[in-house]
Amino acid sequence: MRIKPRFLFGGALIVAAIAYLIVIGIRSTSEYYLTVDEAAARQTELMGQSIRVAGRVKAGTIEWDPTKLKLSFTIVPPPQDGAAVQPVSMRPAQEIRVVCTGEPKPDMFAAGRDVIVEGHLTAHNFVTADQVMTSCPSKYQAKKAG
Repeated sequence: MRIKPRFLFGGALIVAAIAYLIVIGIRSTSEYYLTVDEAAARQTELMGQSIRVAGRVKAGTIEWDPTKLKLSFTIVPPPQDGAAVQPVSMRPAQEIRVVCTGEPKPDMFAAGRDVIVEGHLTAHNFVTADQVMTSCPSKYQAKKAG
């Protein structure tokens, strides 16, 4: 039994289309998120593009207006090597201001919490967010007795 050339051509076309869709899908999602330092360093290149930035919520910068569903805050790079606080001379100066409107404040959102912000870089170190995702604590610590 001989396979007709049109079936071979059709099969090859289907395989090529599937391969193309896989490559495009991987290319668009290959960079899951940027750090605050990376986003600040590449801001001219990323201006106006949809991005994801990971950072830590800076204490004292949270503003929440529940009537307008407007959340604004600043994210900074998390401390290195698991240290709670880095010396001032060791801290990077990069900060990104985030404004998210139309979404409720995430339940786990608080100062010092790691977040991933999804939105558009609209100005110098300023992100208009579509979504703010918080991370859960990395490990459970039971209350100490006494």
